[in-house]
Amino acid sequence: MSGFLLVALAVALLAVLAVLFTGVIGLARGGEFNRKYGNKLMRLRVLLQFAALGIILLLFLLSGR
Repeated sequence: MSGFLLVALAVALLAVLAVLFTGVIGLARGGEFNRKYGNKLMRLRVLLQFAALGIILLLFLLSGR
C-alpha cells in the first residue's frame, strides 16, 4: 500500500510542478492565455497541493509515526 502511495505522491508533486511552471510562464508572457487560464491554474495548483499533502499525511499515518 505504501508503494502505491509513494507513486501517487510522486505523480501529484510532478503535477503541481507542471501546473506551477505553466502558470508562471503564462503570467510572464501575459496576454490572452493568462487572462483566460491564470485563475484556473492557480486553483488547480492549490487543489493538487492539497492532494499531495493528504497523501503525505496518509503515508505518515500508515507508517505508524
